[in-house]
Amino acid sequence: MSMGNEVSDAEVLRGKVGARFGQRNLEPYVTRPPDLTRLLHELQAHQVELRMQNEELRRAQGELEASRALYFELYDLAPVGYCTLGEGGVILQANLVATTLLGVTRQALVGQPISHFIAQADYCTFLEYCGELVATGVLHTCDLRMAKRDGPPFWASLRSVCTPDGDGRPTYRISFVDITANKQMEEALREQKDFFHQIAENLSDFIAVLDLQGRRIYNSPSYRKFLGATDGMSNSDSFAEVHPDDRERVRRVFMETVRTGQGNRIEYRFLMPDGSVRDMESRGSVIRDKNGRVTRVLVVSRDITEHRQLQEQVRHMAFHDPLTELPNRRLFCDRLNLAMATNARSGRYGALMFLDLDNFKPLNDAFGHDVGDQLLNEAATRLRQCVREIDTVARFGGDEFVVMLNTLEPDETESMAEAVVVAEKLRAVLSEPYRLTVSDMTRAETANEHRCTASLGVTLFNGNDASPSDILKRADAAMYQAKQAGGNQVRVLTAKDELRQVNLKS
Repeated sequence: MSMGNEVSDAEVLRGKVGARFGQRNLEPYVTRPPDLTRLLHELQAHQVELRMQNEELRRAQGELEASRALYFELYDLAPVGYCTLGEGGVILQANLVATTLLGVTRQALVGQPISHFIAQADYCTFLEYCGELVATGVLHTCDLRMAKRDGPPFWASLRSVCTPDGDGRPTYRISFVDITANKQMEEALREQKDFFHQIAENLSDFIAVLDLQGRRIYNSPSYRKFLGATDGMSNSDSFAEVHPDDRERVRRVFMETVRTGQGNRIEYRFLMPDGSVRDMESRGSVIRDKNGRVTRVLVVSRDITEHRQLQEQVRHMAFHDPLTELPNRRLFCDRLNLAMATNARSGRYGALMFLDLDNFKPLNDAFGHDVGDQLLNEAATRLRQCVREIDTVARFGGDEFVVMLNTLEPDETESMAEAVVVAEKLRAVLSEPYRLTVSDMTRAETANEHRCTASLGVTLFNGNDASPSDILKRADAAMYQAKQAGGNQVRVLTAKDELRQVNLKS
């Protein structure tokens, strides 16, 4: 402090010193000469002033140290690499993280162009990035690969801004972080997405992701092949195309899956845009969030129409004669068992007729099995046309047929009379001429007329019969009697007659 130039400050300082001295005992100095007393007073004021300046200096030094520590924490220890660039992209400053990421010391890093640490594969991207930054000066971001001094390149996310220094020259401040792990995860997710996309593209099944109300969020490309177009399917009701008779059942199963988190399999009918109906099978499973709550439902469906048709064909083949399409022996026995149980409850009788074509073998021998098959088909058609829908006509093989009449009268005599009437009708119909197409050696076709009669055996049954095989044996025995009598006849054999014959033989 200058005593001559800073008068006002000196006066202020003296005032402060006087205030301090005013609290002391100045009596020892009272007797001293005035000049000496004033000089001593000024020296003491200088001492106080120096002490105060030292205190101010120490405080400033403390703040400076605190600022340096804060700078070190915020700049050097930040989890982000920082670099300050001058003209030409030369690195002027760099923090510790930047040196660690780039694999060099701070001394080796400062003074180097930042371009030396850009991977060659992304150098063009970096130049384009720098051009935009220089042109605008505003904050820019970019992801590229940076080169480490000793090690493989790493993916970095750059954030840069241009600010002038004290002399107005442009200074570029860059921050960057290592995002290699994120890029690897993105690449893994992309590969996984491509993998599942390829599966979805080539999968014949239909994949749908639904919200908890059953509205569509995603549909696989296979839906387009199935429906012809999927425009407007997003956010649409997935139950709308379900057959009205199945819709509520499908909705209940879906809500049960949402409620329990357990997937279910269900079969239902699906309405196509053209109005046709397809059979579908769907399996549902839930998608949960990180807290385990159900957020979505994944549904995998497939068209089982052809499968159902094939199943029906196999079932039909298992229970029907392949030539005439009539029930075979297996299906007929099932129906006979059912009829016996029904008659046992109702107290009514049923009738069983066993018939055999009388002169079928000569036709096969003369013209071959193809012509014989024509006659068998025609005979089957005539038999079906002569009975009710509730009755059954079956082929047992060769030229043997069986006819079962369900639910006749409770009275045995009346039931037998009714059965004989039907049997005579069948005999008469089967005796009518058959017009058959015959091919000769030159494949020329001619229409031939053939007559073929039938022998029929009739018996009754109800719930008291021992077994279906007993009934069949009784009808077969009656048919044999008709055959022995010359054919083209109807013979009747009751359980009582059969028992009487057994007794006579014994």
